[in-house]
Amino acid sequence: MDSQLLQYLPVLLLLLVAMGFAFGTLAISVLLGKRGRRTRTKDIAYECGMVPEGEGSARMSVKFYLVALLFVLFDVEVVFLYPWAVVYREMLRENAALILGGMVSFLGVLFVGFLYALRKRAFDWGH
Repeated sequence: MDSQLLQYLPVLLLLLVAMGFAFGTLAISVLLGKRGRRTRTKDIAYECGMVPEGEGSARMSVKFYLVALLFVLFDVEVVFLYPWAVVYREMLRENAALILGGMVSFLGVLFVGFLYALRKRAFDWGH
């Protein structure tokens, strides 16, 4: 076997042990667990002793998901900026225009997206 593939053998072994443990504990709990009668009272969610009323989950506005996606977008920007900043000084000696131009174009596209989100009032919490 290739020596490079042998390096992944411990990871595969760990995956098999983890899956065996997960399915094994589920199987043991089904086989050895107590089987009692389930009543309606036992099946309702516990909410501080109060009888639950209404739906279990509230409906979320689309605005919430839009803001969450924008947050993820700008987080990904930081993830791409950090490695660029780490190697910037080394790459500046070789290709100064290439590295700076690449990052300026990346930030430009991101800035256009930011302006679009501002224009569509995606960041307004009141609406």
